[in-house]
Amino acid sequence: MNGIQPIETSLGPVQAAFNGQGEVIYLGFPGHEFRALLLTKLARLGPVDRPDSKDVRRLQEQLGDYATGRRRAFSVPFRLHGSPFEQRVWAALQGIPFGETRSYGELAAALGDPNLSRAVGRANGANPVSILVPCHRVIGANGALTGYAGGLPMKERLLRLEGAIRT
Repeated sequence: MNGIQPIETSLGPVQAAFNGQGEVIYLGFPGHEFRALLLTKLARLGPVDRPDSKDVRRLQEQLGDYATGRRRAFSVPFRLHGSPFEQRVWAALQGIPFGETRSYGELAAALGDPNLSRAVGRANGANPVSILVPCHRVIGANGALTGYAGGLPMKERLLRLEGAIRT
């Protein structure tokens, strides 16, 4: 797909796509298990142009600052495309503070139905802008780390970086 920009960061390689307004519409990891599905969904939105180098640089700098502990929140603009339910889940993810976690069940309960934890998990996995929308802050009910686009070692690294889990 045109417009996917590989970016080297201190977190490792990521891939990003931007819309014509400089908003991130995809941020993921090269080996993400749902990558093909997310990119297919993105392609249906229309052609993705090559990003402006300043947009790529801003994203790269903010990810670098985050990785070194100098940034807790991102100001990079992004646009989320998904179903109304996915939008609700992604909004809830953005409400999880830096350094904290929530279980799928807790998110489902916050959305009004504790029986929706599996649906919350699917929406979490469909998050098109990893890290910016902190899906890594969602863990199993027993505190176990569960699936993550960048793999469990990356999820653990991000949560340690944020102080959400300790040795």
